[in-house]
Amino acid sequence: MAIFLDALAPLFGLILVGALMRRLDFPGDAFWPLAERLTYYVLFPAMLFYRLGNAHVPLKVLIETGGFMALMLTAMIACLLVVQALVRWHGPVFSSFFQGGLRFNAFVGLAAAEALLGDPLLPVFAVAMAIQIPLINLACIVMFLCAVGEGRTGAAGVLKAIARNPLIIGSVAGAFWGATGIGFHPLVGGMLEPLSGMTLPLGLLTVGAGLRVRALRGASMPFAASAGAKLLLFPLVTTGLIALTDVSPPIAQAAILLSALPAASSSYILARQLGGDAPLMAAIVSGETLLAMATMPLVLSLLR
Repeated sequence: MAIFLDALAPLFGLILVGALMRRLDFPGDAFWPLAERLTYYVLFPAMLFYRLGNAHVPLKVLIETGGFMALMLTAMIACLLVVQALVRWHGPVFSSFFQGGLRFNAFVGLAAAEALLGDPLLPVFAVAMAIQIPLINLACIVMFLCAVGEGRTGAAGVLKAIARNPLIIGSVAGAFWGATGIGFHPLVGGMLEPLSGMTLPLGLLTVGAGLRVRALRGASMPFAASAGAKLLLFPLVTTGLIALTDVSPPIAQAAILLSALPAASSSYILARQLGGDAPLMAAIVSGETLLAMATMPLVLSLLR
């Protein structure tokens, strides 16, 4: 467990620094939304394109990764539906519980993958992440339509946003470029490499700045259930599927790490757009991020 603590402590330390900077109003409230947009739309896609473009991921690995990602998501969705059948929360509450049990923070994920998996396995993790993002978004949209309705934005608008998702575009473009084996011209690579280096530190600071600690006051049963499902149950379900399917070790490691990640801040945005319980979603995102500081080293050390 000490190995995982040593690797993950700096990542969560940056998150806490971001939260402290936001609390001290430094460098100002106007900075953080702009930093988040810069990271999400420019730096993160550039990093994915550069990392995947420099690596060749075989077609067999892509197919195996896609199949296992779909399997683990299907199994976890079934678990969440069983919980809902037992407790019967009303639509908006269930939607936040559902999102909190499935969605993951890509910034934390890639930073953890870089620290724990290293350069050889990082492309596999990036591919797994790129496959999961649209699948999870589609599952959440279907869930919203069934449990809540169209909401303010509508499913069509969200589907268009998924198609324009810069993380998906960067990953797909990078995977195709890597498959060509051409590599990058020194000029292009020389620009992409420093952009990649800026991504995770700034991304983790924005994650910390986005924490809504006040939302945790009076945290409810749906919050506890969602956090338990995402941070504990999902890794256990994934580990069971790995044992049953005998998936290759690189994909297994990527899958366990993905399943142990806390929920993403984009869950809160989707809850507002489609009529979910946004305050509960804010509590789930912030609470899972804080709890993951303890659960991720423990879970990853037990399930490695």
